[in-house]
This record gives sequence, C-alpha cells and structure tokens, in this order.
Amino acid sequence: MGNLNVAVLGKPGFSAGLGKKGTTSDITFYNLKRGEDTVTFIEPAKYPERLAPLFYAVSIAKMAILVVEKIDAAFGETALMLDSAGVDKGLIVLKSAPKEKVAQLVKGTLVEKYEFFEGDVNGLREKMISMASKEARGAQEGGEGGCVAVDHAFNVKGTGTVVLGTVMQGTVRRHDTLKVLPGDKAAQVRSIQKHDDDFETASEGDRVGLALKGVQPEDLDRGTLLNNNPTVLARKELATKAKIHKYYPEPLVAGTVVHIGHWMQFVPGKIDEAGDVGNGWRSPKIKISLGKELAFIPGSKGVLMRLDGAKLRVVGRIELTR
Repeated sequence: MGNLNVAVLGKPGFSAGLGKKGTTSDITFYNLKRGEDTVTFIEPAKYPERLAPLFYAVSIAKMAILVVEKIDAAFGETALMLDSAGVDKGLIVLKSAPKEKVAQLVKGTLVEKYEFFEGDVNGLREKMISMASKEARGAQEGGEGGCVAVDHAFNVKGTGTVVLGTVMQGTVRRHDTLKVLPGDKAAQVRSIQKHDDDFETASEGDRVGLALKGVQPEDLDRGTLLNNNPTVLARKELATKAKIHKYYPEPLVAGTVVHIGHWMQFVPGKIDEAGDVGNGWRSPKIKISLGKELAFIPGSKGVLMRLDGAKLRVVGRIELTR
C-alpha cells in the first residue's frame, strides 16, 4: 500500500470532486482510496491572503494539479512556489485560460514539465488512482530511520497524543523512539495508521496518524519534525548559497526579514550578510539568523520567501548544508 500526495492549486474546493474531505484548517485534505491505493489531495485554504498555506500544501506533495482559471499574480506566485519546492511532476487543468499563454509563462520553471490534462473530473480521479498504484509498486522501505513532518496534533480520549503528518524520508516503525525537533524531547510510536488502517511501518510519502507516548499535543507544533535519522541536523544559523528567481525584482541585502520553508517548517529569519558569488546578485552567498531551529538533511533545498514583498513573496531557493 502506498500513497500519493498531490497539491491541488488554483481553484479552492476543486478537490471536492476528487476525494472525501478530511482534516481542515489553513490547509484542507481530501482523501481518495480504492483497494490498497490511496491519494491525498492538499489545498491551501487561506491562500492568496497568506503565503504559508501555499507552502505547506506544496512542501509535502509529490506532484501537483494546477487549475488555471485566469492568469494573475497568484498564478505566477504559485508556479514559482512549485519550482522553488522542487515539485517537478504535475498536471495543468485549464479553465478558460489560453493554453499557449500558460505554456509561455511557465517556461523556464519546473511547471514547464507538467502535462496539460483535458479530461473531466472522473478521468482525473482515475488517473490519480493509477498513478498512486504505480507509486505503491515503486515504494521501498528505508533502513536509515525516518522523518515525519507534523501538520496537526491533538489528544484523543483513551489513546493520548495523536499527530497527523507525512513521512518525508525513510521509514518509521511501531515502537520507534523519535526525536522531536526543534527541542530535546523524544516520543515513542505506539501505533501507526494510514487512511484509518493499522500498520507496523510507514515509509516515504505515506500520510500517517501516529499515536505517541512521552509528549503532549502542545509539544508538537505545525512543522515539528519527528525523526530517528542520525543524518538530520538542526540549525539556527545558516551560511549558504541562494538562487533568486529571474522574476524577483531586487537583490537581497543585510537586514531583510525572510522565511525559510522545508518539510512543513516555515521559519522566520533575518539576513545578516549577503554577497555576490560571481554570477551576479541572483546567486548570492548569504548568512541567515533564524527565529528557531530548522531541521534538515544536508544537501536538501529550502524555499526562500519574503512575506513583505510588494509584488512577489517567493524569492527562490537555498541550499541546506552543514
């Protein structure tokens, strides 16, 4: 059994025709299950008013469905978010927007690779189930430990602390002890559920509910990382290289307030230093002080955002290194 996580962007409520509505907050989950194949659709309920829900939906997605009703600032920002987050597989569903214009505007981004889908919602649902089935056949358990990004945590009477989240890497197993990052707490996995069924393990891409021992819901904010992978680092300062989108209008300078996004983590920070690498201001070396620790595996990428950006809030991406 595998699961395919799909960000559905551009038309709020579009996923209602694809799956059954589940957990909702500033992001809304819709679930589709057929036999052992499952698809989780994620919509950013509060976007474009807030950028964070768009990042959350994209950060846990293996692919995207981009619904284009009109070409506006939100369309452009969404395409750049998908590109910055590295979501290189997806479908474009046109609703009145001209195909040639859309193709032209996404050129040079990962969205350029997406397939234009021209069928109806039933055909789209069947295509998603088929892709989930292929995903399940290709899934493998990892032996190096797992990482789960938490999106919701709450108390269940008779069970205790339960989190909903996504396995971002590796495999987690029942009875595993997982570090809680940021911080120094630890939690033991009492049980694992995937789409309401009990399992002994969960691997990369799985949408999970974990019953935990040793922690309380208030210890587990959105973006908390539960992990037992020894290669994961937690850093409050980053010295790294950025890649700024060609559409972003100005260079980064010291004192700029930014947000770094990675694996459901949406962490504020301030640029302490910024200097050109040699390829101009769109590839600067930067040093960032963060408001709290960011957890990552060295070699990963983070999304660089600036919430006070006048016209564009997605700046580009950064390398996450030691």
